[in-house]
Amino acid sequence: MIKVLVAEDMHIVRGALVALLRLEPDIEVVAEVASGPEILPAARSTAADVAIIDIDLPGKDGLTVAGEMHDQLPGCRTLILTSLGRPGTLRRALEAKVSGFLLKDAPPDNLANAVRGVVAGRRMVDGDLALAAWDTVDCPLTARELDVLRMTSEGYGTVEVAARLYLSAGTVRNYLTTVVAKLGARNRVDAIRVARESGWL
Repeated sequence: MIKVLVAEDMHIVRGALVALLRLEPDIEVVAEVASGPEILPAARSTAADVAIIDIDLPGKDGLTVAGEMHDQLPGCRTLILTSLGRPGTLRRALEAKVSGFLLKDAPPDNLANAVRGVVAGRRMVDGDLALAAWDTVDCPLTARELDVLRMTSEGYGTVEVAARLYLSAGTVRNYLTTVVAKLGARNRVDAIRVARESGWL
């Protein structure tokens, strides 16, 4: 029996995923969580074989958690579930060492097959998306620039970003100016749009 944890913050979607998986004779849902910080403790306490993780979770995003699980709980495979079918997002997922990457609009059978595949040690990724990822441009932003842009996109002001990242407000402004220039954006809002559409945020 394959023990599965489902991490999805939308209750109806989570309920549908759980109901779908419970139809499979070889899969048991052992935990359901609604936020990023809950995943690792739940996976550890239930000895889950696979964690199906939505990419956008409150508290901590799915890719960050997947990276942590790869380091701290390597026996539990991670299967990212997302509506963001962008090559840049897939590249970020692969860098986080996820076991699989599945789009939410994939046929229902794909979910159980992906679970079985990652348990068998295979990397389960949508074929068309994988091919597209080869053709994408690497993110031109540094990790720190991404941190600053991500926090700005979440509504934090310059002073708040500076305090949280232990930087001066002037340094944060310089980072944002550099980001806008690197992305060829008109302003910060446009830079956030470009980064999101490219799957870098």
